[in-house]
Amino acid sequence: MQTIGRIAPTPTRPRAARKGGGHNNRALGCLASTLLLTACVTNTFAQTYPTKAIRFIVGFAAGGSNDVVARALAIKLSEIIGQPVVVENRGGANTSIATEIVSRAAPDGYTILLNAPGHATNAALMKLNFDPARDFSFISKASEAQNVVVVHPSFPPRTIKQLIAFSKTRPNTINFASSGTGTTVHLSAELFQFMTGVKWVHVPYKGGGPAAIELIAGQTSIMFANMPTAIDYARNGRLRALAVTGAQRAPAVPDLPTVAESGVPGFEVTTWTGVSAPAKTPRAIIDKLNADINRALKSPDLNAQLTSQGADPVGSTPEQYTAFVLEEIVKWGKVIRAAGIKGDQQ
Repeated sequence: MQTIGRIAPTPTRPRAARKGGGHNNRALGCLASTLLLTACVTNTFAQTYPTKAIRFIVGFAAGGSNDVVARALAIKLSEIIGQPVVVENRGGANTSIATEIVSRAAPDGYTILLNAPGHATNAALMKLNFDPARDFSFISKASEAQNVVVVHPSFPPRTIKQLIAFSKTRPNTINFASSGTGTTVHLSAELFQFMTGVKWVHVPYKGGGPAAIELIAGQTSIMFANMPTAIDYARNGRLRALAVTGAQRAPAVPDLPTVAESGVPGFEVTTWTGVSAPAKTPRAIIDKLNADINRALKSPDLNAQLTSQGADPVGSTPEQYTAFVLEEIVKWGKVIRAAGIKGDQQ
């Protein structure tokens, strides 16, 4: 039977293709709806955040400079956000214990970390179970401060030049305290020894507070302490201050010379703090915390409190703080490897 004049059946393949295209369109529509819903949920969460207390983890024992900054910031931040910001001290291993806790915390904005220079030095000092760059969302820089060279009142030297001369007659017999291996308190003293040729013995502690107490007790002789840790002890005579470590004299102690102007040209070390959260914390929450932290740092009472302790409040954007931390990791990594400094696992 001929089929001339009969219309041939329509092939099925294009129909299947059209059906598949419809399926893809529906899938894309569902995906778009899901993304929109996720964005809405995230924005709603950020608008209501926080609804409970925030843990503020500090990698040093209570009483040190980082703890002083953290507690002052926590009090003001609590007033601004309307929820408690609870400081939790987890000292040891140059902040890496505290840092690992935060790296594994839920990225929901309810666990934040006070960063210190140890965040930038630890990767070069010890094996870590986290990545100090990739495992964190950096929120804002908080403060900068100089260190201050303090000695026990019974220790003979009263100036930096006298300290150098006295130390050179007693190599490897004078103890210096630090808040932990790899901290700026430690690295300040290492740099001083390198630039002057003196040889001391390092005694690390789990924070600036314990280190200062042991120095006051006469267990050690010298400390390149963070300013907030030691300034009150120097003012009341429990320690004697010789110099500050910055490029210029510190406003909190204008009568103290710098180490550079006291006989060690070019010597300069400063310390810093900042705030971060676990990686993948929603950007809306990072932005809210950044705004609230910067507002706190600009408040007259917190500003005056930190300045009186020798710490200068310094805010930033998340991008500025991220870039700063990454630069610090590279810079101090080179210094530590070149000097052959090994970290402790306390």
